[in-house]
Amino acid sequence: MGIISWIILGLLAGAIAKFLLPGRDPGGFIGTTLIGIVGAFLGGWISARWLGHPFTKDFYDGTTWLAAIGGSLVLLIAYRLLFGNSRD
Repeated sequence: MGIISWIILGLLAGAIAKFLLPGRDPGGFIGTTLIGIVGAFLGGWISARWLGHPFTKDFYDGTTWLAAIGGSLVLLIAYRLLFGNSRD
């Protein structure tokens, strides 16, 4: 996958993570995109490192999507724990 594919995957994974964990979050579209992109890389790294599923070059691989969404969820939860009350 190219860098554009990773950005698109990250954007969609971040949006899905925000859909699964609704609520007020600091950051808007840019924050969602960044959390999704970093989460996609984090999820892929965790999947390859500890779960024995190497990276694939296929954009439509379900495991890649699950790893990206899982990584985005982890980052979104951490982001809320660290900065969740900053908008109050």
